Amino acid sequence: MFKPEVYKQRREALKAKVNNGIAVFLGNDESPMNYPANTFHFRQDSTFLYFFGLDLPGLAGVIDFDEGRDILFGNDVEIDDIIWMGPQPSMKDNAAKVAVETTYPFGELAGYIEKARSQGRKIHYLPMYRGETKILFEQLTGIRVGEQAGNVSVDLIKAVVSLRNIKDEYEIAELEKAAAVGYEMHVTAMKMAMPGESERKIAGVIEGIALSRGAMVSFPIILSQNGETLHNHDHSQILQEGRMMITDAGAESLLHYASDFTRTVPVGGKFNQRQRDVYQIVLDANNAATDAIKPGVTYQSIHLLAAGVIASGLKDLGLMKGNVDDAVQNGAHALFFPHGLGHMMGMDVHDMEGLGEDFVGYDDEVKRIQQFGTAYLRLGRKLEKGFVLTNEPGIYFIPALFEMWRKEGKFTDFINYDKVEEYIGFGGIRLEDDILVTETGSKLIGKRIPITIDEIEETMKG
Repeated sequence: MFKPEVYKQRREALKAKVNNGIAVFLGNDESPMNYPANTFHFRQDSTFLYFFGLDLPGLAGVIDFDEGRDILFGNDVEIDDIIWMGPQPSMKDNAAKVAVETTYPFGELAGYIEKARSQGRKIHYLPMYRGETKILFEQLTGIRVGEQAGNVSVDLIKAVVSLRNIKDEYEIAELEKAAAVGYEMHVTAMKMAMPGESERKIAGVIEGIALSRGAMVSFPIILSQNGETLHNHDHSQILQEGRMMITDAGAESLLHYASDFTRTVPVGGKFNQRQRDVYQIVLDANNAATDAIKPGVTYQSIHLLAAGVIASGLKDLGLMKGNVDDAVQNGAHALFFPHGLGHMMGMDVHDMEGLGEDFVGYDDEVKRIQQFGTAYLRLGRKLEKGFVLTNEPGIYFIPALFEMWRKEGKFTDFINYDKVEEYIGFGGIRLEDDILVTETGSKLIGKRIPITIDEIEETMKG
């Protein structure tokens, strides 16, 4: 955990942004896998962790903006719990770790909320994503599950986003720890990417690294030689010479800060010429985007910059044609690059996505471009010092998308379909780094995982 004053300062900062009512933050509880006593690995709610820091089930926090109070609701353990879990700190002791002075048993939360409502005070709450949490909130407040999403506090969402978007020195240190584990995961995957090896074994080995070095993986591992599927969680293939393996994976630190890296390597350790050509275009786009990142620049413009690098490179290979700027403006590049350049990252690998992607990645100044491919850009807003984001351009040859566009005759002024057909079966390439926006530019989070063609071939040789 961070020092107690870190959590207190965060709550005080929230009080400065919301000036009425109470905010209710429900922590997560244990969630059964297949029967009540056999639970999934516990993961605390990230916003609860941000303000109240306790990585334990069965808790709730309240910030009372009218009275200026912070309250934790939870129960002290009983003898049955101690038998199975060992001695546990009291609620008072746990509260002291996060600079909270007032605690009540969990059963008193409903009465506290009801008293506030009877006084005509606003009950602020954030969008909820677990079914059991929604049911509990209905029991506590009387707000039916189906009505909760329509009554969330936009003021609270915007206030929380404004705080969590800017990472402080303590958070950056945790992100660096997660990146170090991610580095080890990816280098291990590279060295294992040999003909005859199973995707499942590689995925299992690198997930084991995350479990042994940190809390857990930051999201289910994407690892496949069928890299044209953007989020491919199928690990059933045996690696073959001449294919490429894409690995999109990251770890959480012990305090649940994430890393998220992607690398694409040639099975067997040596790129062929076609692979080298396409790979270098993606790397050029990645480097160009990194160079452009600085405060005051919109990430939407950097996405379009990367798209232009990709379109220009594909034109040089004969896969695209015509004016590159016009091709990008019309969205022709999305045949090959059908996703956004990146997203915010922090305790959630897609940071705060559950609070509403447009609240996190966009604002009143920068709106989402409603065009295939670019519409998937999760982060478009103007960058600020302290943002942490991903930079992940890619090129993919997706058979179904290719066939659909060719049949529809889309973008024939910009796409050489006969040439593209020669690449069907190529797969996909994505290269992703984690980046901190600094005062004057940007800084990579963690040591950069081998990324140039020479670096990858040398690493795989070892």
